[in-house]
Amino acid sequence: MTHKIFSSLALAVGFFLTVPAEACTNFLISRGATVDGSTMISYAADSHVLYGELYFWPAADHAPGAMLDVWEWDTGKHLGQIPQVAHTFSVVGNMNEHQVAIGETTFGGRHELRDTSAIIDYGSLMYITLQRAKSARDAIRIMAELVDRYGYYSSGESFSISDPQEVWIMEMIGKGPEQRGAVWVARRVPDGYICGHANQARITTFPLEKDSKHSISSEHLDRIYDPEVTTVYEKDVIKVARRHGWFKGKDKDFSFADAYAPLDFGAARFCEARVWSGFRKVASGMDRYTDYAMGKDLTNRMPLWVKPDRKLSVQDVMEMMRDHYEGTPMDMTQDLGAGPFGCGYRWRPLTWKVDGKTYFNERAISTQQTGFSFVAQSRSTLPDPIGGILWFGVDDTYSTVYTPMYCGITEVPREFAVGNGDMMTFSEDAAFWVFNQVSNFAYTRYNVIIPEIRLVQHELESKYVNEVKAIDIAASELYAKDPEAARKFLTDYSVLQGANTVKVWKKLYAYLFTKYMDGNIKEKANVPPGYKFHNPKLQQPGYGEAWYRRIVKETGDKFLYPSNDTGH
Repeated sequence: MTHKIFSSLALAVGFFLTVPAEACTNFLISRGATVDGSTMISYAADSHVLYGELYFWPAADHAPGAMLDVWEWDTGKHLGQIPQVAHTFSVVGNMNEHQVAIGETTFGGRHELRDTSAIIDYGSLMYITLQRAKSARDAIRIMAELVDRYGYYSSGESFSISDPQEVWIMEMIGKGPEQRGAVWVARRVPDGYICGHANQARITTFPLEKDSKHSISSEHLDRIYDPEVTTVYEKDVIKVARRHGWFKGKDKDFSFADAYAPLDFGAARFCEARVWSGFRKVASGMDRYTDYAMGKDLTNRMPLWVKPDRKLSVQDVMEMMRDHYEGTPMDMTQDLGAGPFGCGYRWRPLTWKVDGKTYFNERAISTQQTGFSFVAQSRSTLPDPIGGILWFGVDDTYSTVYTPMYCGITEVPREFAVGNGDMMTFSEDAAFWVFNQVSNFAYTRYNVIIPEIRLVQHELESKYVNEVKAIDIAASELYAKDPEAARKFLTDYSVLQGANTVKVWKKLYAYLFTKYMDGNIKEKANVPPGYKFHNPKLQQPGYGEAWYRRIVKETGDKFLYPSNDTGH
C-alpha cells in the first residue's frame, strides 16, 4: 500500500500526499456471497508513516491538451505527465461516483522487473483509473492501457476492483528496466465466492484464450465487456517468465504467482496467513490449510477463492478485517509477547536476532500501523450516487469505526479531510489523532479496555447500518425529482456522521483515560449523606496469576517475600 499522486490542480488545493508502503490486507466479496446482493471489497492501508485521511477529487471537465502530473504515491517523486481526459469522475477515498472501487496490496516479486523510467506507479494507477472508469471491466482496460502506454514504475502489486455487479482480482508486475508496460492477469471472483490477498501474489494457473472462451489476452481487450469473459491477461505474461528462466513448462501449467513471486516461509506466515485467518472466520474447512498458513507446508496451497458458509453482511466483512489470529496456533493475544494484558500487537521490527538466530513476530490483519481502512459496498439496486457506500475508518482496524461515506457526496467531513493535521502535526479534531489516542491507551491494559471500545464501536456501526436503510429510501425519492438535491442530502448526512464518530470517540477517550489511568480501574461511587465528596471505587487487579507465575519461573526467589517478616 501507500500514497501519492495527483494533478497540478490537486496540488494547488493541497491534496498532496506522501506515504511509504508497508503491508496491507484486502478481501473481495462477490454479490452472490452477500445478504443484500451487493459487492464488497475491503482494504487496510498499513504504513507507520501513513496519515489516515479521506481523499476527495470532485468531478471536473478539462480543456483539450490538458496534462496530468503524476507523482509517486509512496515518495512524492514527480514521475512525469500524461494527457488528461476530457472529463473525470468524482472520487471519495477509493470509490468513485459510479460505485467503482479499487484497493491493493504490494507483493514485490521479482526485483529485476522494476522499470524506474516509467511514469505510472501503482498508486497513480488506482486513482487515475477511478477518475476515468464506469465499471470494473472499464478499470481493468484503463489500467492495462495506462501501463502499456506510459510504463509501470512500481514492483509487483495485487489489486481488488469492484462495481455493483462484479469483483475482480488483478495482479501486475513490470517487464523490466526500459521495457515499457507490465505483465498481469485479472480474474473475476465467481458469484457466491470470496477472495483475498495480503502482500503475496495469489493467482496461480488460469485458463488461456486458446483453451477457453471465458479468457482473453490483451491483444483482444475490445472483448473485455463480453460478460462471458472471466479472465484477462497480458499477452506477454508467459513469454517474459520464459525469457528470464522462471518458467519452462507447458503454457497450460503456467502459474503467475510461482513465476513472479515464488512462495517462501515469510510469504506464507506474514501474508497468506492473513488471508487464511480472514477466510476461516466465514468459511469452514480452512483448518486443512493451517500448516500452509504457518509456513510449514507450502505444497498444500490455499485456493484463490472460497465459498462462505453463509451470505455475508457488511458488518461481517468489517469483522473479517479485525483479527489477531484469535483461536489459532498463532493467536497473538496468548503468547509471551502479549504481555500480562493480552495485547495482540507487537512493536517493530517484524524480525529480530538473538545469538545469531533470526526470530519473528506474527503479522496479523489488525495492526497498529494502519493509516486508514474501508469496506467499499456497491449496490446495483440503487442509483450510483446512493448505491455506493465507502465504510471508512482510520487507525487500527480492530478499534476503528467504519463510518458511511456515500460515493455521491460532494465534500468530506473536516474530521477526515486532507490537511487536517498530518503525521507530525497533531490536530484535536482530526479523526486519525482521536482514534490513535484511544487505541494507544488501550494497548496499556488491553484485556479490560478493548471490550469497552468494542462495545461503543458495535453500537455506532449498528446505528449507521440501520440508519442508511432510511437514508437510502429518502435519497432515492429525492433523486427521482432532483439528483443534485439528493447529493446534497447524502453529503450532509455523511459529513454529519463523520463529525459524530469523532465526537463519540473523544468522549470515549475521556472516559477511558479517567477510568484506567495509572494502571488502576476506578468506578464512580455514590456520595453518602453528610459527605461533600467521596473517593471512587478502586480496583488494582495486578497482572493476573498466569503472569505472576511467569515472573517466578523467570526470577526464582528474587522477589520472594521473607516468611518471617511481619512488616508490610
